[in-house]
Parts: sequence; structure tokens; C-alpha cells
Amino acid sequence: MIAERMKELVKGSSVIRAMFEEGKNMAALYGAENVYDFSLGNPSVEPPKEIANAIKAVLDTEKPGFVHGYMNNAGYEEVRQAIAYSLNKRFGTSFGQKNILMTVGAAGGLNVILKTILDPGDEVVTFAPYFGEYRNYVANFGGKLVAVKPDTATFQPDLAELEKVLNKATKAVIINTPNNPTGVVYSKETLENLAKVLESAEKRFGTSIYLVSDEPYRELVYDGVEVPYVTKFYHNAVVGYSFSKSLSLPGERIGYLVIPDTLDDAEEVINAANVANRILGFVNAPSLMQLAVAKCLDAKVNVDAYDKNRKLLYGTLTKLGFECVKPDGAFYLFMKCPIEDDKEFAARAKKYNLLLVPGSSFGCAGFVRIAYCVDHAMIERSLPAFEKLAKEFGL
Repeated sequence: MIAERMKELVKGSSVIRAMFEEGKNMAALYGAENVYDFSLGNPSVEPPKEIANAIKAVLDTEKPGFVHGYMNNAGYEEVRQAIAYSLNKRFGTSFGQKNILMTVGAAGGLNVILKTILDPGDEVVTFAPYFGEYRNYVANFGGKLVAVKPDTATFQPDLAELEKVLNKATKAVIINTPNNPTGVVYSKETLENLAKVLESAEKRFGTSIYLVSDEPYRELVYDGVEVPYVTKFYHNAVVGYSFSKSLSLPGERIGYLVIPDTLDDAEEVINAANVANRILGFVNAPSLMQLAVAKCLDAKVNVDAYDKNRKLLYGTLTKLGFECVKPDGAFYLFMKCPIEDDKEFAARAKKYNLLLVPGSSFGCAGFVRIAYCVDHAMIERSLPAFEKLAKEFGL
């Protein structure tokens, strides 16, 4: 008999993953070329060639017993130092290797920092729309996720609404920029004002409020847009990063946390996060991939391929009469449904073999997410189906 809590989690298992599986079944029925699966944020662009070369170099040159063995729970010192140096060079920060903790992807990193800071009953605030797993990650440690309703005109965080929900029980705020599912990049002005709101709340309640920035899409931006580095704006900021999207390595599960010295009780937080990494069962991030990514910190995937998809899909959908904010980053479009019920709209899209994820999965009903990290030819094939969908709703 499984745990009662797991029964509920199984019932509410990821809609995105369920649609991905449904897409495979539909492909078997109708032929893969006739199914337009925009459900999963699985990078379609191959990793840069530097990755394969780095893996081979690590296996060929490192001393026996080193590559596959245990190391400090935080990761190899030389890897963490290389990442700290790279961040300092890019963003004008002043991190050392002790401020970097290698993690099992961004998801592992978020669970590590939440394990480190949350007591049962603590509240964690995030801005809708948000990655649905945040709710589960917070619940893992007895916390409560509080979602701030969205500003659907811009999808920048609504800071006036944030002020209303902050209270003495607030332990953290999670942001995600570039954002999944909207592709919106939070502006410098937004982050500056967010910092002011949090600093004011800390003084008002006499507590520490940690800002956790989830940044797996940081490198995927378009038209010269820059993603401000959050630790430069707020003293209690932690960054969770993943190479899953920036180097197209989602299955390798490799990322890191940045835990700056500016944090309240920084030494204690750093030490506790090391312990959390171990006792959550991760023990350490994958050793081979740590050593490989450290050699590829300046490598990049072909973002132009995603940009080409973005322009075609955004241009066509808006011409057909659909509404969406133009994404500046990531590889998602968040499209407004022509009816209120996003689940019904997604179900009706399936008639045309279009797999779109309801926005209610991200805490924002009335929209659907379209992941355009797919083959460009598939997008071209899907356009007549989107046209039929638009006509069905009188657009």
C-alpha cells in the first residue's frame, strides 16, 4: 500500500508528461509526421560539439579512480572554482568555490535549498504562471506555496499583489526568468523594485526572506535581451542553474546553486545545503558531467534555431487572431485561449492533432503553453492545423 500522500500526487501527476505519453500513442495511430506535439520542453537542438569532446577528454586524461569516485557533497573544488570565475567574469560578482554547490539539475538544486531553509508551515511565494512542480517541491518539506495572481498584460511580477501576501510566515520567494511558460524576461526595474519590497518586508516582520531565482533558461534569449543577475539587487538571493537547456543536456541532470556570502547566516546556509544534498539522496552531482561542463562554460547551443521557430510560430498565430505576449527568452509561447476553459480548448485542439498544455497546469487558467523546442519542419506542418483551430473559434 503506497503512502496516502503519494496517492494524491499520483492522481495529480504532471499533465505535461501525460500529454507527452499521449503524443507517442497518437503518433503510433496517425503517423509521427501528422502529430504536432508542443507539450514537453525537451530541447530539440543538439548539444554543442564541445560537450562530446569534453567528455572524451575527461575519460582519456584524468587519473584512474578520480572520474567516477566520491568527492565533497558540494562537488569538485576545481569545478566549482571554474564556475565561480566564469560568473564573476560575466556578471561582475565576487563568488568563490564555496559559494557554488553542484546539483542534480535545477530541480535537485531547488529541493536542496528548500530543504535547507524551510520549516513545516513556512510559506513560499511565487508568481503565476509558474512551473507546476514548485508546489510539490515546497510540499516536500512541509511548506505552503502561495501564488501571486498574474499581470496578464505583461507577465512581469505584480509587486503590489506580492506585498499583500507577504507575512511573518514567508520564508522564500521563487522567481523564474526567462519564464516557463511565458518566455518573459524579468526586467532590471522589476528586480530592483522586487528587492525593495522584500527588504521592506524583512524589516517589517523581523525575518529573513530568501529570493530563489530558478534559471535553467538564462542563456536562451533573443534580440539582444539581457537577463539581469539577481544577486546584484538583493542580499538574500540564491540562484539555481541547470545546463539542461543551455547545453541541451536535460537527461544528464547537472546544475548548481549559487549561495552568496551576502545571505543572512550565509555560512550556516552553505553548510546546511551541503548536508541537504547528501541526505536527500543525491549525495553529489554526477561526477563525469561536473568535470565535462567545467570545460564548456563558454559553449553555447544554437539559439538561432529556437529563434527561427519563435518567429514563425508567433508571427503565424498572431496573424490568425490568437493573442500572446512575444517571448524574449526560453522556448515557449503562452497563448490566450479564445474561450475561458483552457482544458476544453486544449482538448478541442487535439482534434487537429495539436498537443498544447493548459495554462491551469501553471496556475494561470485561460491560456495554453506551446513549447517550440521542436523540429522546424514540424511547426511548418502544424500551421494548417492551427488555422483550422482558429476558424473553429471564429478568429
